[in-house]
Amino acid sequence: MKNSEEKEEEEALSRAAKSTDELYLLRDTYYPQNPHDRISSLQQLSDLILNLLDSVPLEERKSPAQRAIYEYLRGKVLDVFPEYKKEAEDHLSKAVKLNPSLADAWLCLGNCIWKKGDLSAAKNCLNLALNKGPNKKILCQLSMLKRSMSQGADNQAELVDESIQHAKEAIALDVKDGNSWYNLGNAYLTSFFVTGGWDHTRLSHSLKAYQNAEKDEGIKSNPDFYFNSATANKYLENYERALSGFEAAALKDPGLNAAEEVQKIVNLLDKVDNLLRVHVRAKRIASLAASLAVVNLKSSYRTVTIDLLSEGLNRALAVQGKVIFFIRSDGVAPLYYLLCDSNQTCFVLSVYGVRQDVIKGGDQLTLLDPCFREVDVSWKEKHYQFKSVRLDFYEQVLVNGKALTPQQAIHTSIYAQHKP
Repeated sequence: MKNSEEKEEEEALSRAAKSTDELYLLRDTYYPQNPHDRISSLQQLSDLILNLLDSVPLEERKSPAQRAIYEYLRGKVLDVFPEYKKEAEDHLSKAVKLNPSLADAWLCLGNCIWKKGDLSAAKNCLNLALNKGPNKKILCQLSMLKRSMSQGADNQAELVDESIQHAKEAIALDVKDGNSWYNLGNAYLTSFFVTGGWDHTRLSHSLKAYQNAEKDEGIKSNPDFYFNSATANKYLENYERALSGFEAAALKDPGLNAAEEVQKIVNLLDKVDNLLRVHVRAKRIASLAASLAVVNLKSSYRTVTIDLLSEGLNRALAVQGKVIFFIRSDGVAPLYYLLCDSNQTCFVLSVYGVRQDVIKGGDQLTLLDPCFREVDVSWKEKHYQFKSVRLDFYEQVLVNGKALTPQQAIHTSIYAQHKP
């Protein structure tokens, strides 16, 4: 039989545990206009929980099991903020020493150490947490950590593949969990870039995962989901979905720069529309189209005009085009150009991985394995329509018949970030 003091102690810890869950729900769902209000609310609730923990007398938390819970809760409450806190790490470290089978404490400790920048130690903590049994939260965290570890690593592709595997394992535990699907979408998108494998199936897998994530009402409270999936849609030139996603992210968390991203896309679409309607002169296009020279390509490639491309990736096809304009945009990547082909058809080229000084007006470009789409966007009573080609790697473009060198390339990757 437990005495009244032990029961009271358990009740205090139980109340603290429940309040800690509420604290993290507040962290994940409360995004007021002023970010300082969010930090202030988190601080107020965390102070109340710490006071509740302090109310448990020292002599009444002497058993290792109860002491472990106490240290874990104290560390978790202190770790709710974005920045690393040594005090949080100290309490969580005590918790796992007192009770090494406490998986949640290992998970929190891994997250805390990640903030410090010690990714290897964070991975060890998450692996130890996973050793206690399958857990979708731990698997998702490990998946995100592996992507973070991959940046600049020699075994980059291997780490991202491990990230995908962890994400799939999380989904297998709960196929309806939106966060796990969202995590898989981020992993596939990162994978496409780091492997350089020209594997467009990874892009379609990414998009499918984001769409599955949206089926879960729970994910809709996460502004980062909207922001990251909008980033993927922007890259894939699904501009309408990108605009909707960034707008939703801006409404949910004004602290994100999502409203700026909306404006960047609208500015780009406005520029394209203006160039096509006002600045493209028929005489100049005819002159540029007539000046297209024959470029000898590998026998595996067949040269076609833009109207013969299919939606999506066009393997083993090449398009010749003349650069009419460089289209200035607000982002670092991609670079945008307006081109015309030999049929005098105008189209927008978005190209990744190429330095800005490499392609100039009047240059003849040979586009290999182009990814084509008919852009048709309606947004805020405006309608945009144009043909678009996307090139993902610098090896896909010849400038005036010449292949580019690695020195003319620039590494541009999309990483869907996690803030531990």
